[in-house]
Amino acid sequence: MNIVACVKRVPTTDAEAKVAADGKSLDTSGLAYMISFYHELALEEAVRTKEAKGGEVTVLTMGPSDGTKEIRECLAKGGDRAEVLVDPEWLSRDCRATAKALAAKLGAMGADLVFMGRVATDRDNAAVGPMAATYLGWSCVTDVVALELGDGSGTAKRETEAGIETVEFSLPAVITCNKGLNEPRYSNLKGIMAAKKKPLEESAPELVENQASIASVAPPPPRPEGRIVGEGAAAVPALIEALRGEAKVL
Repeated sequence: MNIVACVKRVPTTDAEAKVAADGKSLDTSGLAYMISFYHELALEEAVRTKEAKGGEVTVLTMGPSDGTKEIRECLAKGGDRAEVLVDPEWLSRDCRATAKALAAKLGAMGADLVFMGRVATDRDNAAVGPMAATYLGWSCVTDVVALELGDGSGTAKRETEAGIETVEFSLPAVITCNKGLNEPRYSNLKGIMAAKKKPLEESAPELVENQASIASVAPPPPRPEGRIVGEGAAAVPALIEALRGEAKVL
């Protein structure tokens, strides 16, 4: 089975966001990076599928050429090969442009099953997976928390606001992975050493014009300082009034 895990390199969750001088982007100088958490779930499920069904796992990402450290970590956790679609403007691509570029590459690779994260932890759009599947004309199941695969088809359980929904689908398909699907493994010394010898290729993505652009970026306004409205039971009426009239939460 030709399995692909699409991953995204994102700033670490403890990174301090600073607005760049142009007022339209983030200052990336000094930022540390990681693989988005939900994409770690996608990688783990891809590797588990290979272990159960056979085949090969390709790790696919779009990003800078200097982002290979995080991709090597994916190879250390069980990926067989990796490919980076090198795009210096990767952070400014909208969901449509990213999805179209990934779809073109996935189609050329002849993938049978593609795993992606339900969202990337930097943008939180949850759009690239379904868009890529639409461009490919493939099945797509989002927010998957359990998965069973057969010959040319599968059954997935997905988390919805109304509860757990069971979906049957045919291959090829795009699966976006949610918490609960698996527990990502840690890389060990053997995997780290093996990753150094695994192929990691770079190629140019299909360049697609953005349909959306960022007009401006600004930090959130500072929080107002807290205040004490009273002491003991006598403060309750004032607290309720503040919550109702000022905070608008009651």
